[in-house]
This record gives sequence, structure tokens and C-alpha cells, in this order.
Amino acid sequence: MLQHRIYDKPNLRRIVEAMLYRMRVGCPWRDLPIDFGCWNSIYQQFNRWASKNKLIQIFKTLVQEPDLEWEFIDGSIVKAHPHSAGAPNKEEQDIGKSVAGNTTKIHMAVDAQGYLLILK
Repeated sequence: MLQHRIYDKPNLRRIVEAMLYRMRVGCPWRDLPIDFGCWNSIYQQFNRWASKNKLIQIFKTLVQEPDLEWEFIDGSIVKAHPHSAGAPNKEEQDIGKSVAGNTTKIHMAVDAQGYLLILK
């Protein structure tokens, strides 16, 4: 991970495992098991890495040779937090409006073993 300019801090593995756990289980950030550490710290790190596309770089490094014999793609529309359309931001966010309120769409592709290939 050092090649992606992610320094080797002592709890780096725990942070990455917490992110992967949340992706697998789909729980809210606040409901992460306490064994992973402070949920807010993990959430902030996830946002920093996601905004710089570091997560995609990390996953591409971890999955050098994916098993493309089987590839599963899923798209989900999730309800966004009520404050998601809050203060203006320099970066655009893909927040949609629907009858149910603010929503966003998440796309994920995994290989036959369930390893993440693409997350958008």
C-alpha cells in the first residue's frame, strides 16, 4: 500500500478490514463492531481515500488476477441522508431526487470468490 502513498500505520489493516466488513454486510457506519475501532475515524478515512480514488487503486493492487470466469454485478439505490443536499460543495455528488427523497446509486462488480472488482 505504500506505493499508493498510504503510510504504514499500526491500525491500517484493521481500518481496511472494517471497510471491507461494511461493504460485505451493508451496515450503517455507526453499527460497525467496536473491535474495528471508532466508526467515525474509519468513516473519515474511507471518505478521504474514496475522494482521491485510492480505494480503487488499493483494490486493483489487491486483485491483480481476478477470476473473470464469473463476474457478478449489482446496482442498488440507497436512501441518502437528509442532509446530503446540504451546503454547497466544490465536488459534485451524484444525489438524485425521487418521491422517497434523496437517493444515490451504487454499482459493484465482484468475481467468483466475491472479491471486489469495481465499485462506483
